Amino acid sequence: MKKYTDTGKKDTRSGFGDGLTELGKLNENVVALCADLTGSLKMDDFKENHPERFFQVGIAEANMIGMAAGMTIGGKIPFTGTFANFSTGRVYDQIRQSVAYSGKNVKICASHAGVTLGEDGATHQILEDIGLMKMLPGMTVINTCDYNQTKAATLAIANHKGPVYLRFGRPKVANFTEENGTFEIGKAVKLQEGTDVTIVATGHLVWEALLAAETLHEQGISAEVINIHTIKPLDDEAIIASAKKTGCVVTAEEHNYLGGLGESVARVLASNHPTPQEFVATQDTFGESGTPEQLMDKYGLNADAIVKASKKVIRRK
Repeated sequence: MKKYTDTGKKDTRSGFGDGLTELGKLNENVVALCADLTGSLKMDDFKENHPERFFQVGIAEANMIGMAAGMTIGGKIPFTGTFANFSTGRVYDQIRQSVAYSGKNVKICASHAGVTLGEDGATHQILEDIGLMKMLPGMTVINTCDYNQTKAATLAIANHKGPVYLRFGRPKVANFTEENGTFEIGKAVKLQEGTDVTIVATGHLVWEALLAAETLHEQGISAEVINIHTIKPLDDEAIIASAKKTGCVVTAEEHNYLGGLGESVARVLASNHPTPQEFVATQDTFGESGTPEQLMDKYGLNADAIVKASKKVIRRK
């Protein structure tokens, strides 16, 4: 069984910030807009090095989306930055009408997603944003798992034509993917081969899935682990192939089970290869204030929950 090493906990938002800084040097058409959260989104270096290409719009997220859409007409590649709650729910009409409907080349970059935002509580812990964004025609939806992958994704979406929603988080988490690795939009990454159960995970739950696979291995259960960094377009082939091999699937995400990765996987399986599936996700609920660790434990978003779900789904084969 392959084991992955945490090379040192780093926050995914810093991966975005460092990727954006690098893009500023590589592509003069890249511009950045922020809604009064420059430090939180780690956009300081881009602002310092490219002040003529950085726009602080203040607490006016709807205006930010409109400005970004307009900038694409002149050939610019705008990256907008604010919390996930404000990047989606607060400005959904502007995204739908000004960006998605006309296919504008806007990169909507969202930090502080999910319950791992922590102590700021339910009003800021959006758990429905993946569902909101994946339902928009033409919108690419990406949810990265660690610092390295977030940096790689930030670089990759600059070369992708069309609107993108890039989702990442606040806390420092395990950094375990390849440094300076390639990022292919829409292509799943198989992290672990297995024969008894498929664990399909996204975002912060990918590391938890690997930990769960180790525990299962010690108990004689072989788990295949797939990192789904791109929720739309989904890698249907990878999911179907793995489901045919293992005969059951667990999906794991820091998001409501309604509208998230799990539902997308269920659609693929129902249409192509009906397979027992269990969902590790929040259960139609808002979050609350607490440390990220406390909340992940309370809402069942950790390795222990994945292990339990895996054993349950195996019994359903």
